Amino acid sequence: MSDIILPGEIRRRDLLKTTAAGLALASGPLAAQSGAKKGNRIDIHAHVWTDEYLDMMERFGVKDTSVQRKKGAGPNEAEMEKRFEQMDAVKVTKQILSICPQAPHFEDKNNAVAAARAANDLYADTVRRWPKRFAAFAALPLPHIDESLKELDRAITQLGFVGATIGTFPSGRSPADPAFFPVYEEINRRGLVLFIHPVGCNIYSPLIADHHMTWMIGAPLEDTMSVLHLMESGIALKFPKMKIVNCHLGGALPMTLQRWDNQYGWEDPKFPEKPSIAAKRMWYDSVGHGHAPALRAAVDTLGADRIVLGSDFPYEAGELYKHAIAYVEQSGLKKEDATKILDFNAANLLGML
Repeated sequence: MSDIILPGEIRRRDLLKTTAAGLALASGPLAAQSGAKKGNRIDIHAHVWTDEYLDMMERFGVKDTSVQRKKGAGPNEAEMEKRFEQMDAVKVTKQILSICPQAPHFEDKNNAVAAARAANDLYADTVRRWPKRFAAFAALPLPHIDESLKELDRAITQLGFVGATIGTFPSGRSPADPAFFPVYEEINRRGLVLFIHPVGCNIYSPLIADHHMTWMIGAPLEDTMSVLHLMESGIALKFPKMKIVNCHLGGALPMTLQRWDNQYGWEDPKFPEKPSIAAKRMWYDSVGHGHAPALRAAVDTLGADRIVLGSDFPYEAGELYKHAIAYVEQSGLKKEDATKILDFNAANLLGML
């Protein structure tokens, strides 16, 4: 979510050229193997906010809504027209919307429920207006379990959402907190995606917060710690039909997974299985801010099958949005791996091929 300068050698025509190559690949051998004539380029990581929703969050005590304001992520016609132009330029058919990091996770139950319903109503209206361009993940009023189950049911059965989203550490709790298991059991029963997104908590460290590094490094550290908590508690083992998607290539996971394997046995032997095995029970979006070595490390570490396309719109918008998609092809991956990430993995996960 930081400002990133697009590399000078990446020009608009280069982005469009590489995208066209990716579309050609989508009708090749991989498509035949998958049983589909062509892929479906779905961006699993994108956001919509309104000032009204952000104003509500401020009334409930949130102090960082400026991070979401005036970013081009509103549901008005003008902003949507620009958004669709960017999607079309790189052949993205649909974005899956999530309300995090402004998640409705409040200790006050009434505030949590009001914010979750407002978020889901906003997304239901957005999907209703542009059904070919959007689907949505349900916001849940954690840590309140009964209310989260009710809102999940409403979002899935009445509003037609395709999964759920939570923050990495809802109201300061671990994502592996056993109190959340009834929610996971229901997501598992339905075979839905659970999309986990940083909340901007700085891992509760002043060494991050006091140095204005919340999104520069705090967010990827949230991703890393959330994944570790999930592994330590064997969440993917307990709920095997719940399709967990972690953001930002899993944070530091691709660079440190071997270290985890080497040290968990003596440092934290209650891990139910090796981290490298647990890691491949989950998925990770491709948001790497266009940094090709990070994407290659994730593919080398986890396998291309575990990486799903994401952009983090609106934080990667304009030329950055195009590069967020095009860099998958420009990163030096095998063509078949790039095609899986661009056109098949997210669609397979969501049942949208």
